[in-house]
Amino acid sequence: MMDARKFRILQAIIDDYILTAIPVGSRTISKKYEMGLSSATIRNEMSDLEELGYLDQPHVSAGRVPSAKAYRLYVDQLLARGMIPTAAETDVRHYFGDRTRQMEDVITHAAQVLSGLTHYTSLVMTPKGAELRIRNLQLVPVTATSALVVIVTDGGIMRDTVINVGKDMDSDTLYSISRMLTERLANHTLSEAQSILREIGGTMKENSQLLSGIMEFVDETEGRGSKAKLALGGTSNILNYPEYNDVEKARNFLSVLETKEKLMRLLDNQSEMAFTVRIGPETGIPELSDCSLVTATYRLGDNTRGTIGVIGPTRMQYGHVFSVLNAMGQQLSELLGNDKE
Repeated sequence: MMDARKFRILQAIIDDYILTAIPVGSRTISKKYEMGLSSATIRNEMSDLEELGYLDQPHVSAGRVPSAKAYRLYVDQLLARGMIPTAAETDVRHYFGDRTRQMEDVITHAAQVLSGLTHYTSLVMTPKGAELRIRNLQLVPVTATSALVVIVTDGGIMRDTVINVGKDMDSDTLYSISRMLTERLANHTLSEAQSILREIGGTMKENSQLLSGIMEFVDETEGRGSKAKLALGGTSNILNYPEYNDVEKARNFLSVLETKEKLMRLLDNQSEMAFTVRIGPETGIPELSDCSLVTATYRLGDNTRGTIGVIGPTRMQYGHVFSVLNAMGQQLSELLGNDKE
């Protein structure tokens, strides 16, 4: 049975192991953590914790190390108490001082910032193109019979191309059509925009060539971004941890990062919770059985979400990771989702 004293001892063991990566003994806990308990009492409690499946003993007569079950309890308690410090917000905002407008640039930069602040491998995934929503559409005259069409979606993603308009249209006419189309298409997904454009085409036959060109471009834009994009940062950071001194183990980890497919499937299953924490075997990826994956979301408007996260050893500094991800999620939502310029 897990009582308050056992949990305090388990928490101390986890905290110490996170910092040192060295199996923890009862004397270490007795000396470093003021619990008012003798080494013998702590040793007995550690034996109970081992029987309960919270501690492992890697070598005979050595100290104990936390199991995946222990980290799960530790993380759940941390989240339940709302232990999300805000110290990381200043650091994250500092790194995003120069606001970059394109989502592809933002996620690449975000991945580097995340890995730099946590010292783990970071992941930043965009929403799928089908989930992106149109912010505005603009038509700009190029020649007498052609115009530049510009579509801006959630996150400031901008796509443009030149289309034929079929007849001479001045800038005022194109501006009026742009306003009408923006009013009809704003906040709709690219796939929804196709059916709306077909409806409009039924009442604007005189502009059928222009609308046909826009529909073709919307379809092309949706197809181009149909798959979510994943940016990684600090891919070699895992090699700084003694758990990955083994060459084969490190190679297997890096192979998962290189292919990305397994990670993207895992991130696709991100829940609505503030944080999703998968510890060891919970990832479902054998190569990550000694790792933890912590993910959070950022928002692009009301309905579209992207995912951010870090992968590191199970003895991860969870509190710090929660803090950085929380700040990063807020910053990305502000940069990509709430800017209505």
